[in-house]
Amino acid sequence: MHRAVFLDRDGTLIAEKNYLSRVEDVEVFPGTGPALHQLQTAGFRLIMVTNQSGIGRGYFTLADAERVNAHLCAELARDGVRFEKIYLAPESPDQPSRGRKPSPQFLFDARDEFHIDLAESYMIGDKLIDLECGWNAGVKKSILLRTGYGASLPQAEVDKLTRALVFHNLTDAAGWITRTVASR
Repeated sequence: MHRAVFLDRDGTLIAEKNYLSRVEDVEVFPGTGPALHQLQTAGFRLIMVTNQSGIGRGYFTLADAERVNAHLCAELARDGVRFEKIYLAPESPDQPSRGRKPSPQFLFDARDEFHIDLAESYMIGDKLIDLECGWNAGVKKSILLRTGYGASLPQAEVDKLTRALVFHNLTDAAGWITRTVASR
């Protein structure tokens, strides 16, 4: 069995842009590549799980989202980062969806496809639905970053964070995860 870190995309790895669809608008957060490389070096598989409701709303196409993802992967590859897979839910919130977060389905799919031990894995995101996805799948910890939407969660959502870990950015979260693993 393998360990994994499941990662949201917008607001977690890259700056939140309203319905990002253009490669030239991708802004990778500082330190993202080295933080992901640190997790990989510690033995974690990296898997992206992203809701892209702009597709279902007709704002952009699946091909647009795939170009953005390919560009992001190429940028992060400069730091030696490799994602096992990118799971993408294209549906809008009002459409039926098999994998749209907070559904844990994509984490279950990754468990089966890559032999992931969810109880030794982590979910990282900037929204409550990211955390809920991890909790619903039974990951070891769901981690909220104070980037993207995580910088200004409404108080009603903040009250739900008692089970989550909260970090300023991905660098801090990756450092905590790798120190925790090393201390066992």
